[in-house]
Amino acid sequence: MHLWVRIETDAGVTGIGECVHGGHQAIAIIKELEGRLIGRDPFAIDAIFEEIRRSLVFEGGFAGALITALTGIEIALWDLKGKALKVPIYELMGGKFRDDIRVYCDCEVSPGMNMAEVQEVVDEVLEAGFSALKVDLDIRAYGHTGSETGWYEKDKFNMTPNRWEHDRMVQLAEMVVKAAGPSVDVAADLHTRLDKHSAIRLARDLEPLKLMWLEEPVPPENIDTMREITRATSTPICAGENLYLRHGFRELIEKQAVDIIMPDIPKCGGLSECRKIAEMADLYSIPFAPHNVSSPIGTMASAHVCATVPNFLVLEFHWFHREYWSTITDGGDIISNGRIALSDRPGIGLELNEEVARTHQYPGTTWFE
Repeated sequence: MHLWVRIETDAGVTGIGECVHGGHQAIAIIKELEGRLIGRDPFAIDAIFEEIRRSLVFEGGFAGALITALTGIEIALWDLKGKALKVPIYELMGGKFRDDIRVYCDCEVSPGMNMAEVQEVVDEVLEAGFSALKVDLDIRAYGHTGSETGWYEKDKFNMTPNRWEHDRMVQLAEMVVKAAGPSVDVAADLHTRLDKHSAIRLARDLEPLKLMWLEEPVPPENIDTMREITRATSTPICAGENLYLRHGFRELIEKQAVDIIMPDIPKCGGLSECRKIAEMADLYSIPFAPHNVSSPIGTMASAHVCATVPNFLVLEFHWFHREYWSTITDGGDIISNGRIALSDRPGIGLELNEEVARTHQYPGTTWFE
């Protein structure tokens, strides 16, 4: 389900935005902020964003649902401005470094699969034209003692995998890399499930696979811990989907605690803010590979940012088996052969197909009413 934001003007120009992971809190905040936007110059995007954020600093103006709500508004304002001026967003942001955006596919590979099952999943992704993919390595709910009947319910707070779990994560990564072949980049996600020593041991054991990255091996709260893991291995470490604003990324970047950053653009501050985050990272030669679980609206908005920064690496695509993906906007399937082409259509360059989108809007929301 998706949370879209629409802004209308008295000139008849409208903008569409999207935000993720804000939940019902973000919906309530967007409705609360509506009155602050009436009568404002919609072109003053950064000023509107920062003025509202600073005025609500004691109500969560650094992270969380408030920033996510502002992000949906910010993206809609960029779309509106592009439409009003009849130019795509990337032109408003200084022009593009590239004409299309490389996308990686988040695959539905699970730790219980055998080699044949892994190969089937990977082949389907490669047949669609992707040259990069990501898999989840973490075993979430259950562990294994190593015997045939040795499954047990895990202590959900314990972040140390046993020997079988560790070996199974390595084995799964090996199977995926083998299935993908030498010309395909493979990333692996751990969803912050491990402790420091377990993450270091796993990252080192994965070094021969030359992964594109190992994602969020530990929780993001302790930057120094992440830096120790990064310095202990040649496997690239990637993090950032749970951080907000430049303020949230500053220490991660300045301490060079990761090799790659992955802000979620429709979550952590929007287009202008994430372009600034990418430029901060570029000072330290850190690539920019945004996390993305949005509909085509948020995905294409993210692609505009990716086009305008030099250190872009790859953008995530999370909905490979969502059939509505190619019909929910008027642009059809925006991903072709693992890439998103930047068009010269104004604003984001897409409009929602209302008939389809209504069935996938966030629960509890109405159709812009």
